[in-house]
Amino acid sequence: MDLAHLLATVALGPVLLMQGRGVRRRTPRLPEAAGPRTGQCGVGPDLRLLIVGDSAAAGVGCEHQDDALCGHLVHQLAAQHTVHWRLEAQTGRTTADTLAHLRTLAPQPADAVLVSLGVNDVTAGLHTATWLAQQAELVTQLRTLCGTPRIWLTAVPPVGHFPALPQPLRAYLGAQARRFNRALARWSASLPDVHVLDPGLPLDTALMASDGFHPGPAAHRAWAHAAAQAIRDAGFSAGRPPRPTPPAPASAA
Repeated sequence: MDLAHLLATVALGPVLLMQGRGVRRRTPRLPEAAGPRTGQCGVGPDLRLLIVGDSAAAGVGCEHQDDALCGHLVHQLAAQHTVHWRLEAQTGRTTADTLAHLRTLAPQPADAVLVSLGVNDVTAGLHTATWLAQQAELVTQLRTLCGTPRIWLTAVPPVGHFPALPQPLRAYLGAQARRFNRALARWSASLPDVHVLDPGLPLDTALMASDGFHPGPAAHRAWAHAAAQAIRDAGFSAGRPPRPTPPAPASAA
C-alpha cells in the first residue's frame, strides 16, 4: 500500500468511517434510467457494442436511457454503423461483482466494450494492486465472453470533487481514485486492444446529478461523445482488430 495512503487511513480512520456512514444516510438513492438495455439501430457496417459497469453506466442521474451514456453513445455511432448494443450494468457493482455477473452470461461476440467501474471499489477501500489484478481478470473475462473486442476502460471519475462528500473523506477518496488511474494507465499502455478512456469532463458541479455523486445528463452526453470518438477512431469499418497476446499478471507500482 502507498505509504501516504496507509498513514492517512490510520490517522483519519475513525473520521472517515463516521463521514462515510453519514454520506450513505443522507445521499438520496436515485433510480437507474428507464428504457431498453438491448437493441439495434443505425445504418452502415455492423458494430456490436457492449457497455458494462456500475450505476453511472446504468444511467443513474438520468430519467431515461436515451439521455444517459448508452443512449447517447448508440445514437452517435448509429450515424455510421448498424449498432447492435447491450447494456450490462447495475447500481453498486464493484469490479468483483461485475466479474461474477459476466461469468453467468452466455458468450456473445462484441466489437467494442465500454467499461465503467472503480468508484465503488474506491469507496470500498480496495487496495490498488488488488483492483488492478481485478481489471486484468475483467479484460480476460471480456475476451472470453466477446471474442476479440476492443476494450475501453473509463477512468475513475474525480471523486475528490464530488459535492456529496465532506472533507477529509473527499480528499482521501480522490487521492485513491488518482492512484487507481495512474496504475491503470501504466498497465494498459502495452495492450493494443485495451485503452483508458478519460472523458475529460470539467470539474463543474453543474454536471452532477441531484445527489452530488453521479453524473448528470450533460456529463453523460459528454462522456458518450468521447467514447464515440474513440470508437470511430479505432476504424471498425476497416475490420476487427486481431486478438493480442494475453497480458502478464498485473502489479501496482
